[in-house]
Amino acid sequence: MTDLRSTVTTGFAARFGREPHGLWSAPGRVNLIGEHTDYNDGYVFPFAINRRTLIALAPREDSVLRVASSHAPEAVEIRLDELTPDALYGWSAYPLGVAWALGEFGAPLAELSGADIYIDSDVPIGAGLSSSAAIECAVALALNDVWQLNHARRTLARVGQLAENRAVGAPTGIMDQSASLLGEADSGVFLDCRTLDAEVIPLGFDAAGLELLIIDTRVSHSHATGGYASRRASCEAGAAAMGVPALRDLHPSDLPRAEQILDEETFRRVRHVVTENQRVLDTVRTLREQGPRAIGALLDASHASMRDDFEISCAELDLAVEASRAAGALGARMTGGGFGGAAIALVPHELVTAVSASVLAAFADAGHRTPTLFTVRAAAGATREL
Repeated sequence: MTDLRSTVTTGFAARFGREPHGLWSAPGRVNLIGEHTDYNDGYVFPFAINRRTLIALAPREDSVLRVASSHAPEAVEIRLDELTPDALYGWSAYPLGVAWALGEFGAPLAELSGADIYIDSDVPIGAGLSSSAAIECAVALALNDVWQLNHARRTLARVGQLAENRAVGAPTGIMDQSASLLGEADSGVFLDCRTLDAEVIPLGFDAAGLELLIIDTRVSHSHATGGYASRRASCEAGAAAMGVPALRDLHPSDLPRAEQILDEETFRRVRHVVTENQRVLDTVRTLREQGPRAIGALLDASHASMRDDFEISCAELDLAVEASRAAGALGARMTGGGFGGAAIALVPHELVTAVSASVLAAFADAGHRTPTLFTVRAAAGATREL
């Protein structure tokens, strides 16, 4: 973080010719379990990770909002009174979309001063670790402070979700932003996506001698593409056919009736969400009653469901899971929206090197791109750094 603070401060000065007013950061997140349940009003259990996005910001005297990033050559600027989803494009839709969304939540954009914003990050892009939510939450927290809007963190999570849905065009739920804003060290955020009730649950990984290994397959994905949207449409169709507001309202005991009513593909989509919701509840209960070494089978079952029923895995993700398990991981699954990105493996500390070597060898033998592997720890949520 010290290096990132330095680079974002230096980058801001080089781009804008002045010093920033302050620094804010927000973490990426890894979803321990609960995939594609969030937009079905279900349960998720992510945690914030020790990879973060930092933004440097300084207010302007005019109404121009100007954003720049270490990952893009150009700065993008727009007047606050011209902010609409249709006016935004590319990477800048994430930070600028947050400013627009704050307006939808009551910020008087026409009366506010603009700002210069510079973004830097060590959250991998396209790996399923929600680099997008890290940007959104850091910007939301910063503008909330600078504009003195006094929104609660749960409101800022809704702001970030609205920005991603409308400005970016990705039909995602609220999990990522909630984890990034509400996370705590060595803890997960057990989130009810219908009520937005959130409970911080101790993970106990440190005391149990466990590491969470991230296996970034480097197969890039995009939530705005058709695969994600089609899965969401299937879920909505399944809920309508079953006569419930959302798949959250179904229990595993409803699946035999669902199999009779739904076509084969829609049934499998529904079965994944219903059983995944139950796995989230089972994971939280198991952590409380037995500890983190007992959750491996739930992670494995989650991956099988995403691979076979929801069909959002890929050869690289499946291989990462299989090679991890073969080398001693307690459990493993793909994480994130799917169609690429990262897998996670819960690994005893003493086996991290062996599991990593197993994955690298398996990818080399299969002729896949070399994955990027690193461990993450559950970390604190978004904060003002300076």
